Order: sequence, then structure tokens, then C-alpha cells
Amino acid sequence: MRDQGASCPVRILGIETSCDETAAAVVEDGVRILSNVVSTQHALHERFGGVVPEIASRAHIEAMLPVLDRALQDAGVGLRDVDGVAATTTPGLIGALLIGVTAAKALSWLLEAPLLAVNHLHAHIYAVWMAGATPKLPAISLVASGGHTSLFLTRGPLVHELLGGTVDDAAGEAFDKVANVLRLGYPGGPAIERAAARGNPAAVTFPRSLLGPEGAAFSFSGLKTAVLYHCLGRNVSKGDIERAHYDAQFVADVAASFQEAVVDVLVAKVCGTAERHNASSIMVGGGVAANARLRDRLRAEAAARGLAVHLAPASLCTDNAAMTAGIGYHLLKEGRQVPLTVEAEP
Repeated sequence: MRDQGASCPVRILGIETSCDETAAAVVEDGVRILSNVVSTQHALHERFGGVVPEIASRAHIEAMLPVLDRALQDAGVGLRDVDGVAATTTPGLIGALLIGVTAAKALSWLLEAPLLAVNHLHAHIYAVWMAGATPKLPAISLVASGGHTSLFLTRGPLVHELLGGTVDDAAGEAFDKVANVLRLGYPGGPAIERAAARGNPAAVTFPRSLLGPEGAAFSFSGLKTAVLYHCLGRNVSKGDIERAHYDAQFVADVAASFQEAVVDVLVAKVCGTAERHNASSIMVGGGVAANARLRDRLRAEAAARGLAVHLAPASLCTDNAAMTAGIGYHLLKEGRQVPLTVEAEP
């Protein structure tokens, strides 16, 4: 680790392996992205319609060193030029997390640099700050991704109170499963959005699970099942899904109607929760937050309620290490480094 001068920028090396992206980044002072390298595994998981944990873990092992080398090269720095190593330690697939955490521990020990443990969901929220936004606090933060759909009361980059999360399928998981039913491929989010652009969002009336007018929990399992039944009926086998053939307009209409149901729930939940908690603004991150329909509806609904909305840039919505390094800067500044005995937690 280099010596810190009074005006020397603080560089954090971030590592992210919570699911199926192997990512590394170098960020200065929490906001200036010097590099942000992401290696995806989409081709490995596509035929399964979702992430296979063991395959993901093995792929992280193979990709970790090349991704780290590329991140340092793109940033124009060496290992000795970083002031701390931040890694996602929770939540995520335990085998995948272990790869990134182990790499971060080795680098921390080698460089005698602080090790910083990052909550992946908090990092998704921090992506809003990395876009240069200055949200008024407290804010209600929505993280919508493949594995999580959660609402937080946010009082600062490191201060988040969990208000509620999914009780079954997360929004992104539902996108993947519906895309599989419609034979649209993986990952499901972008595939559904592309198909929905040609469809009628009012073509099919799918259920909206709000779980009570004042609840902060989410449920998308029933919606996913409703799509399956609409397409193929009840008592469907895996083979029925694999052999299914649909008219192109049918696919577009179902995709648009499903997407609208998800967006309705997310918008209603986040805006309603913001009003109940007298929040000053709304913050949104996670892979699903890249969906253009969700972004447009959130802006419109928040404006109608007099709420400011801050969306993570699309480039930082999906899993990446820049947001990990960015929030790691704040952990370092507050002296919240962790020992090498820190464990990954699913």
C-alpha cells in the first residue's frame, strides 16, 4: 500500500463475484471510475435458463486473474498503487462469493492494505451516488435484481434499514423464468424488454401481488405461474416448455403484459413506501432498474407525487465492481476495515 499524502486521491480496488459476473474495478475517492471490467457467464448458463451455482464458481476461478489484470491495466495503476481492497461478502451464491473474497484476502495480505467487506445490495444503492447524484435524505431505496427485490430506508451511503424484501421469487428471477417459458433465452430481463417493445401491455391481465396496502414485501411467484398457465395450461412439464412454439405477436403481448405487472408492483411499492416514511427522495438500483419501462414509470409517478427520483445509470445497474470499490472508499474513510478472518455469507 502506498503512502497517503494530504491531497493524494484514495484508490480502492473492488472485486465482485456474488453471482455470475466476475468483476474488478479501480475507483478514486469513491466516485471516479478508473476501470470497470466485467466478465459475464451468460453463455455458460443460457441452456439452463438460470445460474447454476457450481458452474458459476468454477468460471469465477478461471476469470479472476485475467479480470484483475485487465482492471489494473485499464486504470493505469499497479497493485502497489491501491489503498484498499473491497470485496462483496454478502449476499450472493456462497461458492461464488468465496472466490472473490479469497482473492481480496490474498491481495490485502500481500499489499498490507485494508480489507473492506461490502454488502452487495448497499453497493447497488451506492451506484446512484456514483452517477454524480446528490439525493436528499432520508430516501427510500429499491434494489431490484435477479436474486433480490428489497426496500431500504437510506440515511447515508453506509446507513440502510431494510424495510422488506421478496418472500419468494425476486423480480429479476421472474423475468428469467418467464423468458424461459416464452423461449426468449437468457438473461431474461433484456429479452423480455425487447419482446415487450412490440407488444400490448394490456393484452393479458396478470395478477399484481401487493401483499397489503402498507407492506414492504414483494412476491412474484404467483405472477410467474400465471404466465406459465396462460401459455401452456396447468400440469406442465419441463418438456412441454422446451417443445413450446408460439406466434410472435403472442410472445410480444405476453412479455409486455408481464413486464407491466412487474412494473406496476415495483412503482406502487416504492412510491407508497416513500410517502409513508416521509422520504425526501427515491433511489433505485439493481439489474432490473435498467428496464426502460420501469425507469419511465418511476419518473412519472414520482413526479406526480412530488418526489425526487434518482436512478443508477444503466451501465452500473447490473453487477459490477465499480460500485463495490466506490462504497469501499466510504468504509475505509470510516475505519471499517475487516480482518482476514472475515467470512462470505449467502
